[in-house]
Amino acid sequence: MAGAAATRVLADGAIDLQALGAALRGTGASVAAVDGAPAGEDVVGLVTWERPVGEADFARLPALRVLLTPSVGFDHLDLDAARRHGGTWVCHVPDYCVEEMADTALALVLALMRGVVALDRHVRAGGWDAAAAGPLRRIRGTRLGVVGHGRIGAALARRAVGLGFEVWASDPAADAAALERVGVRAAALDELLATCDVVSLHTPLTDATRGLIGAERIARMRPGALLVNTARAGLVDTAALLGALAAGRLGGAALDVLDVEPPTPEHSAPQAPNLIVTPHSAYASAEAEAELQRRVAAAVRAALEGRTPSGALVAPSRR
Repeated sequence: MAGAAATRVLADGAIDLQALGAALRGTGASVAAVDGAPAGEDVVGLVTWERPVGEADFARLPALRVLLTPSVGFDHLDLDAARRHGGTWVCHVPDYCVEEMADTALALVLALMRGVVALDRHVRAGGWDAAAAGPLRRIRGTRLGVVGHGRIGAALARRAVGLGFEVWASDPAADAAALERVGVRAAALDELLATCDVVSLHTPLTDATRGLIGAERIARMRPGALLVNTARAGLVDTAALLGALAAGRLGGAALDVLDVEPPTPEHSAPQAPNLIVTPHSAYASAEAEAELQRRVAAAVRAALEGRTPSGALVAPSRR
């Protein structure tokens, strides 16, 4: 690309800027950290983990050719605005941390069922009572409901079947016969909620799924049921969940995602004796991080070189 005008790719703290710069060598693009609202007629790439990107950003970035979020979720990106802009690939990385996400969801399910966190808290407070976490549950025969049987939900289901769970799954796109072949029963969401002992959420956050588990659906869940959310905070009405935990309507819950991250004095992390909260870490491992960096660099380079990048959500209507 000798002789081409200098261009920039902006990236936030989720990305190793030096490694990305090395991976883009020869494209004519330099790499810089995002500083406030991204802007500039020379900006051809933007990589942002959680910063919302919408109409105003596209207006400030007329030459933008690729917008990428280094995550599975993409609800912070305005895809309709990208389509109106017309010249931008919008991508995510949908499958770099599938194993980690499924592992964490299963770990949280087991921690709730076996009282691991509650018993640890009890002992650290000076106690020594095996009943301090309430009734503990046997894995074999427990009915686990997986809401969203995509990559991560399917990976959790495979693990759970192997451990002896009776696994149900709710996913409009899933084929019931295909699920049955892997030992999973297909069910409508409300049927799953009413009959499963444990429910784990693995669906994207969209207009259709926002508030999916609110007060009405929580009331339909089995008394004493457990809820795990490692997907997106907006899927669950947190106030309704805390109310159900306080009332004893639910037996416990685990959240890896919160409405405000990180918590603030005004929006503190939710508290309940039978609630586990982890800091949006379900995706994390050294292996996943290395894979993420490679995939981000490869996708950005492909877009800048006129090839189709992986993980595309929106393709440019004009080049």
